[in-house]
Amino acid sequence: MKSKVYITRKLPAEIVDKLSSHFYVRMWQEEDVPVPRDVLLKEIEDVDGLFCLLTETIDEEVLTKAPSLKVISTLAVGYNHIDIQAAARKGIVVTNTPGVLTETTADLTFTLLMAAARRVVESSDYLRNGDWKTWSPMQLTGQDIYGATIGIIGLGRIGEALVKRAKGFDMNVLYYNRTRKPEKEQELGIHYATLAELLQQSDYVCLLLPYSTEVHHLIGEKELALMKRNAILVNTARGGIVDEVALYHALKDGQIWAAGLDVFEQEPVPVDHPLLTLPNVVTLPHIGSASIQTRTNMANLAADNLVSVLNGNKPLTPVISK
Repeated sequence: MKSKVYITRKLPAEIVDKLSSHFYVRMWQEEDVPVPRDVLLKEIEDVDGLFCLLTETIDEEVLTKAPSLKVISTLAVGYNHIDIQAAARKGIVVTNTPGVLTETTADLTFTLLMAAARRVVESSDYLRNGDWKTWSPMQLTGQDIYGATIGIIGLGRIGEALVKRAKGFDMNVLYYNRTRKPEKEQELGIHYATLAELLQQSDYVCLLLPYSTEVHHLIGEKELALMKRNAILVNTARGGIVDEVALYHALKDGQIWAAGLDVFEQEPVPVDHPLLTLPNVVTLPHIGSASIQTRTNMANLAADNLVSVLNGNKPLTPVISK
């Protein structure tokens, strides 16, 4: 008897066809609207596998509604939207999609860094609004990138990929990580620093660590006060790592120079959010991994995890497994 799978967002036909060749598949048909909570709770009642996004909160209530559930496959690297402990108690395998989005997310991180440093969005708006009347010596001047110091908080796969991009700009690289990595220091030519040292010395601070309750508001008022006045904060990890109220005041008061943000505590971010009113903030709608190739690869990996587990094999990229 075929297993049943529920997909919480409309996916490309090739991914659905792959899953349909193995399982009975039902899918929420909206591309840009998350599945409503009540629909999810109903749909999950008889499924063996769940293909979800980070927009769905998979908590104890959802898991209790799914007595047959064997595997949750999320189309993301982060999995803080899933109650991992509850899944483990119920013997449910949880998988994610690491590795395939490393280079693409590192690209986007460096893109945000450059856009904030050189005031790219602000300059484009200046032109489009008809404000460009003449060339002048200090008009829309930004910060140099080449030869500057970059501080990377979280030296995982994406952090290492960002180091390689920074080295192409002859940047001095500092890193802070929960576990020091001496072999990477030697291999990549980087230097370990405490969090305080990194914040004090870096021209650019890039957040690339996984979210957990332990790092909630890791960057707050105290940490922002340690940064240089010409420093730029870049967050392509998770919004909850930064205290957004403190960041708003630091940017508005000139305590730090600019920020590049791909993630927010609440997503979608409200259009009246104070950070969106500041000209020295470059904001994006969580598109760190959003290239056609990478998102397709992520979806294929998420599908392959479901196929592997429901066919009695080990998951390819487990967060937790039996």
